[in-house]
Amino acid sequence: MAWHLFRLGRWSFVHRRIVVSVWLALLVLVGAGALTLSGKTNDNFTLPGLESTDAFSLIEERSPSASPDGATANIVFQAPEGQTLAKDTVDAALAKVKTDDVASIADPFTAGTISQAGDVGYATVSYKVTSADLSEADKDALHAVKTAAQEAGLTAAIGGDALQETPAAGSAEVVGIVVAMVVLLITLGSLVAAGMPLITAVIGVGIGYAGITALTGFVELSSVTPALGSMLGLAVGIDYALFIMSRYQHEVRTGRSLAEAAGVAVGTAGSAVIFAGLTVIIALVGLSITGITFLIQMGVAAGVMVAIAVLIALTLLPAFLGFAGDKVIKKSRLGLKQRDPEDDSTRTNGRRWVEAVSRYKYPALVLGIVVAAVISIPVTKMELAIPDNATAAAGSDSRVSYDLIAENFGAGANGPLVVVVDTLGATDKAAAVAAVQTRLATIKDDVVALVPPVTSDSEEAQAAFQQQLEAVNLANFTIIPASGPSDVATKDLVESIRAAVADLPAETGAKAMVTGQTAVGVDISQKLMDVFPLYLVVVVGLAFILLVLVFRSILVPLKAALGFLLSVGVALGSTVAVFQWGWLIDLVGLDVTTPVLFILPLLLTGVLFGLAMDYEVFLVTRMREAYVHGTEARQAVIDGFAHSARVVTAAGIIMFGVFAGFALGHDVMIKTIGFALAVGVLADAFLVRMLIVPAVMAIVGQRIWWLPAWLDRALPNLDIEGEALNEKLGPPSSQESVPA
Repeated sequence: MAWHLFRLGRWSFVHRRIVVSVWLALLVLVGAGALTLSGKTNDNFTLPGLESTDAFSLIEERSPSASPDGATANIVFQAPEGQTLAKDTVDAALAKVKTDDVASIADPFTAGTISQAGDVGYATVSYKVTSADLSEADKDALHAVKTAAQEAGLTAAIGGDALQETPAAGSAEVVGIVVAMVVLLITLGSLVAAGMPLITAVIGVGIGYAGITALTGFVELSSVTPALGSMLGLAVGIDYALFIMSRYQHEVRTGRSLAEAAGVAVGTAGSAVIFAGLTVIIALVGLSITGITFLIQMGVAAGVMVAIAVLIALTLLPAFLGFAGDKVIKKSRLGLKQRDPEDDSTRTNGRRWVEAVSRYKYPALVLGIVVAAVISIPVTKMELAIPDNATAAAGSDSRVSYDLIAENFGAGANGPLVVVVDTLGATDKAAAVAAVQTRLATIKDDVVALVPPVTSDSEEAQAAFQQQLEAVNLANFTIIPASGPSDVATKDLVESIRAAVADLPAETGAKAMVTGQTAVGVDISQKLMDVFPLYLVVVVGLAFILLVLVFRSILVPLKAALGFLLSVGVALGSTVAVFQWGWLIDLVGLDVTTPVLFILPLLLTGVLFGLAMDYEVFLVTRMREAYVHGTEARQAVIDGFAHSARVVTAAGIIMFGVFAGFALGHDVMIKTIGFALAVGVLADAFLVRMLIVPAVMAIVGQRIWWLPAWLDRALPNLDIEGEALNEKLGPPSSQESVPA
């Protein structure tokens, strides 16, 4: 394998104009596709087969005009201090919202959504289409309502999902690039060398992001999908190029020609890049096991980004090296020192560190595990929820609308629960609906109001309801909780309602289902937890097999997987402490606490597992390389660590900087994912790989490379360490021409 990669790297170096032209042409092509084919994203997380989503489907089937999955806008009006809302003024403003896509308008005075003081009220506008399908005319009409209300002297704010916007990640990417540039300059000691990983990574992200954007014209994607892809593409793209660049500089300094140095760098470090990338791709594409559409989309899109990063590192980077010549090893005018981490004549800080860890291996191991365990403690109190407007940016329309409704009508008014009664199988439909109402009336905890299907006792209202019930076999109850949509009390209320109506089918033949934002969050979170064990077994199993091939060892992959669990614990524990408990919450730019993003445990496990294996591969392959070349096992750990620690440290800081940049963004979903990945990478790169891994390998010694003889014979020799490649090339001082 190393030999074939050597030929690819050298060919790309020599034929650099062809390689660069192909990649730039691809960038232009997908860029044009993004500009002409792009569609809209949608963050309405739903899943078929869940009670809450089946209820929506039932309403849509029986009453298509109801549009249960359509967009919703909550327009809040507030009168000036000391005044009350005037019906004529509110009606005049609401008249501007009417478009062909509007299904219904519940004005404050008809719906009774007026505060006791009469100064605040909100209207609910329901649409026939989802937020992603709203036209510009629909959005302009909403803005016109706000403008008209403000001209009349009212304060107005628009909440709901109708004006949902795709989060911008540009500033987040800039933060990551700035951090990466500083670290690369210090690590590589050359402005030209530092710029190349950045340029190749940006090109890779551009191709991937444009491809995802073009895909939105055909498939409805979550706004998190391109953001997650950019986040990972930028991070791994820089890191993969860094590893190959560092090896290239070393090979040039040993006396190899520039073309062959590029080939050797791709043949050795490139082998590690391929397997590191494969572990990330397996973890991401493995999300398909969940059967959850939006997770599959995120995983596949991010996996494609990583694949592009690998291909660019193996081909475009050597091509750029061909154009740069020897500038990548010339001293920078900035006065930065150039150090070869593989020069054993200099005792580096990395060598000092690993020697200290090897000497105090047992205390180091205990310290690492205890620190990880303590930081992981908050995981035991983790709460999951779909993010709502309570965590929107302070001062935004979404946040102002949410806060005004919560302050004047209770937090639960922002996320009412709906109990859908299917009376198709009931012999006495009216009696079945009455039985549901009786059961719901017994639930007092956390309930502000119970709104039955018919609110009037008049004969006309009762007759109309009975006629509708016979026609569609459907009745809806609305429950206004006292607590907010993402609060634990509201989740408990969902369970209480379901328990209260659980025996309804047996007694009446009817069926009652609970839906609403909170109910959807509860059901999806449970679905994710149900598939989590299967996902973990399949993904970790496949990665374990891959790492056995790479390291030709059973214990090294096992150690890597166990260390990864510590990193996940640290990442989730820190996320709970900051986002849910509010510790140091100002660091991430939030002013309110929020439950953990419902998809985070599964998504974090997949992404972080792949990234953790990146550092394992890059660090331990150098240890194995030293061991294969005859160094004693414990000394091989020290030598391999000393040769790779500087670059792995730089890679960890770069990846942390990229993810931390996204954690400082405005969208709470991207902010949560960025923060969890930043902390997870920091813990894995430094606590696990830099402390626990060398301590364990020093304790186990040569047995760490144990592999059953029968398995050793069965496994193919991939030559990750480049031993066969070195034999063909010979030492730099006595090279012969190598056939292309």
